[in-house]
Amino acid sequence: MTRTFTCNATQNLGGRDRLSRLADFLFEAGMLRKTPRSGYQFLGTGQENVAEHSFRTAVVGFVLAEMAGASAERTVMLCLFHDLHEARTGDFNYVNRMYNSSRRTDALRDALAGTGLAERILPLWEELEVVESLEARLAQDADQIDLILNLKEQLDLGNTYAGKWLACALERLRTPEGRELAARIAQTDHTDWWFKGPDRSWWENKNGRKKAADPALGERGKDEP
Repeated sequence: MTRTFTCNATQNLGGRDRLSRLADFLFEAGMLRKTPRSGYQFLGTGQENVAEHSFRTAVVGFVLAEMAGASAERTVMLCLFHDLHEARTGDFNYVNRMYNSSRRTDALRDALAGTGLAERILPLWEELEVVESLEARLAQDADQIDLILNLKEQLDLGNTYAGKWLACALERLRTPEGRELAARIAQTDHTDWWFKGPDRSWWENKNGRKKAADPALGERGKDEP
């Protein structure tokens, strides 16, 4: 179905038409790839940009919506656009927020001006800010669970300080589904998905099999694990 776009080009950026503004919007979304998540400088290890964070947050949101019987489409949409404004404002971590504020809503409105997308995306932003709907609570949890996944990985890799952050992030979860999933994540090694399956013999015996020993070489003729 074709969606009707409405915008007044004469009131937008010197008269740029809708297609030009849609092109602008997509270039702007790409800026999230170059926008770092700033909290990792305090954690001491790890790094991530906002685009990477938004992608997995959307995947987590889908999983949580399926677990909760909520609208997966709406939850994913909430997750997908939750940090779009950071292309203009940058990412403020928890320390930054104690001393600074950003005009997040203004940034999002300006990003959407003239695209014809505002009527679809701004209500999602408002829903996420109010946090009353199940989908909004799940999206907020998805945001935290993406962080929890990264913290667990850093903890597995030896950053014991990540454990303090992990404990705080777990406390911020709002839904039973989010808490249940996060608890299992906290118990799971971040390498299990590939190291334990589908057949661990692949790692133990090089390509899942052992070569016959060469009598001339003795035990050295066998593949080592």
